[in-house]
Parts: sequence; structure tokens; C-alpha cells
Amino acid sequence: MKKLKETSNLIAVWDFKEKENQNREAYGVDNFPLKEKGGPAERINEGPLSGFSASFNGTNYLTLPNSETGALNINGTEKEITIIAWVKWTGEQIGFVGGMWNEYKDGGKRQYGLFTSLPHYNGENQVCGHISYTGKPTPPFPYSIDYSASKKEVKKNKWQCVAFTYDGSYIKSFLNGKFERRESELINNTIGFEGYPNGLFQTKNPYYYPYGMGNNGSDFTVGAVLLKSGMGNFFKGLIGGLAVFDRKLTDDEMLSLGNFLN
Repeated sequence: MKKLKETSNLIAVWDFKEKENQNREAYGVDNFPLKEKGGPAERINEGPLSGFSASFNGTNYLTLPNSETGALNINGTEKEITIIAWVKWTGEQIGFVGGMWNEYKDGGKRQYGLFTSLPHYNGENQVCGHISYTGKPTPPFPYSIDYSASKKEVKKNKWQCVAFTYDGSYIKSFLNGKFERRESELINNTIGFEGYPNGLFQTKNPYYYPYGMGNNGSDFTVGAVLLKSGMGNFFKGLIGGLAVFDRKLTDDEMLSLGNFLN
């Protein structure tokens, strides 16, 4: 925790030491109190930062209204961001860890988000860093495709450090502090769309996205995002720490911060 606090451009870090039925408060430029929704997030006596973590069961999540996001509302064409989290994921389904990501309201208010799995476009069971400028799906596809995906998979039921950085041009996914490059590949579910009769080929790590992050009005949530059917993409498992920086941390910094696991 000391190493995190001493790293420059820290906006917020939550260590989830509070008991259930309490707001989770951050250390940083503000306390950013995250409120429980969908039921209590039980405090568990294990975690890499404080010795505790919050338990997510597939129905509960934490939220901070957009009007209270303040410095978490990182946006602009040249803005940078880093999100790091320490998780013990069950591996059962798509897992949204944290960020400002809303896939439904007003056609979408996506901005930035960290996921443990996004299978539709070659990110199954991998660390995925998602960025959007428009907040909407990526034309001509039905969903947003603009995310990096780690080369290795997130292990199930084991503490892992999942993270991504964005420097205004490239999104990079990290697993346990390490960045591993992926080669260009055919992206699933892209064949036959306008302009892509044979599908889209992309490099998923790093992922080229030179458009920046929009100021799209999403709440900051942990553990779930708003979908057309309601809240979804629920994270199942434990989250023992979550940190947001308003700059791209270096590879050496990411390796250092990704190393202190139980």
C-alpha cells in the first residue's frame, strides 16, 4: 500500500478494509465513497493490500454517481490512465472489475473499464482494458471492440494482479505486472460485416486506439455495468484492491506494483 501511495498521479486506491453495509472509501485526491447495490459486499479476511477484500456474488456491486466522480472522470483526446486491481476471480463469467462503463443508457456511456474476460472479440479469460471516446458500439459491429487483451489467461480462484494502461494511442493489458505482446489475429465475430467480408485482423496487446476517452456521463462502478437488461457483466469472486492513476505507468512501475501479492 505504501508503494501505491508513493506513486505519482494516484487518483484513488481502495483497499476494501471496511465491513459490509459500509461505504468503501479511497485514499487519494478524494475519498470517493462507493455504495453497495444489489446486496451487501461481505468483507473477507484475506487480501493483498489491507488483509481484507470485498466479496462479489454475481448480484451485488459498488457504485459512485457520475456527479461525484470528480477526478475519476478522466477524459480527453490526449489523456492517460492506469487501472490496477488485485482480484481472486471465480472464472465463471464476464467480470467487470471497475471503471466508468455504461453500455446501455442513451445508446452507451462507455469511457474506460477493466474486465477479467471479454470473450466476444478475443478476450476470453484475459485481462481486458476497454476505452471509448463516443460511448457507443464500434461501427459496424454491434458492440464496442476497442479493448486490449492479455496474452495469458487470468487464473481462477487465485490472487492475481490485473491492470491496463492507456497513453492516448495504445491500450496495454498487464497480468501480474507483466505486459506480453500478441501478434495480429483474426478477431472472432467480425466476418461478414460491412467492409470486413473476411473479418477484422487486429493486434489485441497492445491495442491501437488513438481517439481518447469521452466525457460520457457514466457512473463509476465496481463489479458490474449497466446493460440493456439491467446491471450485468457481474464480477464473481474477491476484489482486494483497486487503484486509478491519471497517467500511463511505466512497464517497470507496473511490474513493481504487480509483485506484492499474498
